[in-house]
Amino acid sequence: MQPAQQSRLLVRGAFVLAIAALLTKILSAVYRVPFQNIVGDTGFYIYQQVYPIYGVALVLATTGFPVILSKLYTEQKSQLEKQRLMVVSTIFFFVIGAAMFLFLYYGAETIARFMDDPQLALLIRVISVVFLIMPIAAMLRGYYQGEGNMVPTAYSQVGEQFVRVATILITAVMFMRAGSSLYEVGAGAVFGSVTGGIVGVVILLAFIWIKKDFDVFRLKESGRLFKYKEVLALLKVLVIQGFAICISSMLLLLMQLADSLNLYSLLISTGINGEDAKGIKGIYDRGQPLIQLGTVVATSMSLSLVPLIASERMRNSVETLKQHIQLAIRVSFVVGLGATVGLMAIMEPTNTMLFENSEGSGVLSIITITILLSSIIMTLIAIFQGLGETVFPAIAVLVGFVCKYSFNLMLIPTYGTTGAAWASNLSLAAVLLILFFRMRRKRKGRMNFLPLTARALTAAAVMYIVLHGFLSITDFMYAFGHPRLIATMQSLAAVVLGAFTYLLVIIRTKVFSIEELVLLPFGSKIMHLFPPKRNRR
Repeated sequence: MQPAQQSRLLVRGAFVLAIAALLTKILSAVYRVPFQNIVGDTGFYIYQQVYPIYGVALVLATTGFPVILSKLYTEQKSQLEKQRLMVVSTIFFFVIGAAMFLFLYYGAETIARFMDDPQLALLIRVISVVFLIMPIAAMLRGYYQGEGNMVPTAYSQVGEQFVRVATILITAVMFMRAGSSLYEVGAGAVFGSVTGGIVGVVILLAFIWIKKDFDVFRLKESGRLFKYKEVLALLKVLVIQGFAICISSMLLLLMQLADSLNLYSLLISTGINGEDAKGIKGIYDRGQPLIQLGTVVATSMSLSLVPLIASERMRNSVETLKQHIQLAIRVSFVVGLGATVGLMAIMEPTNTMLFENSEGSGVLSIITITILLSSIIMTLIAIFQGLGETVFPAIAVLVGFVCKYSFNLMLIPTYGTTGAAWASNLSLAAVLLILFFRMRRKRKGRMNFLPLTARALTAAAVMYIVLHGFLSITDFMYAFGHPRLIATMQSLAAVVLGAFTYLLVIIRTKVFSIEELVLLPFGSKIMHLFPPKRNRR
């Protein structure tokens, strides 16, 4: 295949998967709002305690193992080698899935006690079943991505999330009306991960059946498949690179996992009543959908440049590669900063709009800093992977998890959930510094972002002042009652006003050139929103 054709296929495939990932992330974030409204803060706490476990299975089945399998598949030269890869990887995935299932199912009570909430054992057992579905999904997605066909993966991901979200909301309504306990409601909700996983696999198998893609699964010359050296080499790559990609994709998930493991128990250790601690943790967990949505917005533009980075690396275009890397980082910073400061400015009405009241708005404002930090980190990780480096980002993410767990132990006993929020930000800042200095050393060139930072901070400050003024002017409407309706009107209007203000200042201060805007989604349209050509560089 010619390099140009390979680059086009790479970009096209990445675009299909990016759209699917965007839809699934939006679904994954949005459903939490009605779910919290149905079950309340305590019910939300129960669900969020075990969600990171499902998140691990989701990453294994969608990001980590399929990516490394597809990469290895394209490197195999003969049909026999492809068959060997599929057999070895399938066995490997099933071993991992079975081990995780047994660990979670039979260790559910021990894990729940470690979380200081024994009633969570039921939910952990339900969610353990997902790890029996994960190997099939990972194997089939990896196979199709290796064939260069991203459509089955995209359909299965969206279908899986749609059915999962539908199951969560329907069971929550049914169980609450039936008078079930909140833990039973939570078990019904996590059962959505099982139904969604099954549907995802059925969609993938349907593509196999319709297209009659059976050749690679027909075992010919099976005795030659299991040559010791070849099998060992494949396993080595699957273990090292597969888990590295998985861990790199678990950045925010590991932050949540650390909170699930010790936030609730640390709150209880300070003398807070168990039920009160559940409610406090549930309020703190309101930040998760806000972080997810903010991060999706911030990374969707910067990550669109990653296929270009990978193709420039394949062409060995050093200068263009450097420009695209710097542009991706700049975009993630600018958009992440806008999302963070904008959400921080309107947190109180947004909290009321989404979750019925403004409790915890101060803590949630601190949590929004996570959007900026994680957006840049995710972009850097994607760039590293585009450059062929997978292990180092995984090490940095693991360092972040250790930092988060440790900072929780230090800060939560004194500052409560405010301490947990700062623990996340400090941990992500550590990961960001590690990755940034590694990138600077790897590219062997100066990465001067000071002028950009000053202009972006100016735009963010202007937006914050405008939004603060808007809220102050419109606060009189609360005197007429209907606080949630008023908060909704304020929030939606503020989002439009804030985005317009920030974008206007960004364009007028020449943060991006015309050539750079063209490379971004909707960039050519953004250019024409602010016509004076004499102000553009």
